[in-house]
Amino acid sequence: MDKLSEVLNHFSISAGVFYTGGLCGLSNFDTGGHDYGHLHLLQSGRVQVLTDNRQAIEVTEPSLLFYPKPYKHRLKATEEDKAEIVCATMSYGAGLHNPIANALPDFLVVPLSQAPQITHTAQWLFTEGFEKREGRAAMMDRLCELLVLQLLRYLVESNQIQSGLLAGLSHPNVSRLLMALHQDPSQSWNLEQMAAVALMSRSKFAEVFKNTMGQTPADYLVQWRVGIAQTLLQKGKPVNWVANEVGYENGSALARVFRKKTGMSPKVWQQTQAIPA
Repeated sequence: MDKLSEVLNHFSISAGVFYTGGLCGLSNFDTGGHDYGHLHLLQSGRVQVLTDNRQAIEVTEPSLLFYPKPYKHRLKATEEDKAEIVCATMSYGAGLHNPIANALPDFLVVPLSQAPQITHTAQWLFTEGFEKREGRAAMMDRLCELLVLQLLRYLVESNQIQSGLLAGLSHPNVSRLLMALHQDPSQSWNLEQMAAVALMSRSKFAEVFKNTMGQTPADYLVQWRVGIAQTLLQKGKPVNWVANEVGYENGSALARVFRKKTGMSPKVWQQTQAIPA
């Protein structure tokens, strides 16, 4: 399995289109405490993107505006701007601890002219959005999910992200280790073993990993294990079984690191987040 698919195999991406059409006036997007992000696809016209403490961005060509995590923002357009847009929410398995969302900046503005790989899907989404056909809503949701997958591929292949998981997947040595960790999180990993997989000395590996990923190898391993644990807990798996699957001797050992990352025990988290298996 390829590097990106290995990540996506463990963490889901779900979209929910909630608006298609012309944009006129000021639209506020505030998650209100929820753990989803937003995707906006500008088909034509012009729109201003406003965020607190940031300079307004004017988008004047067909573009993908992606907020992978909860982030308050506003879109502004006048009648003369003739902005046609598709808007969707984006959510992930394991919520805010999903490494995919955490690998990205607060927001991305990607002109379709700069990413021809996603243009066909974008045009298909526009067609579905502005026509009244059977299965329209479900089709638009799936197309938005496909757009995000294509965007992730584009970012990895073009090395556009300089720090975090996507940067690590683009690095020839770091990516070797990430593949190994992702495939076998239950192994008793130590720094020497990680460096050997990455084909580097311990000191060089620790430096390169920290500079590339923005965290130590040990911190990333804990984050990955907790994320996988959340995915399994959502499916109703027992805590002790989940602990063994992600490299901990028992539920108590998992609970110690889980509580540090999420603020609650695995059992409590499972009771509030569980989904049918």
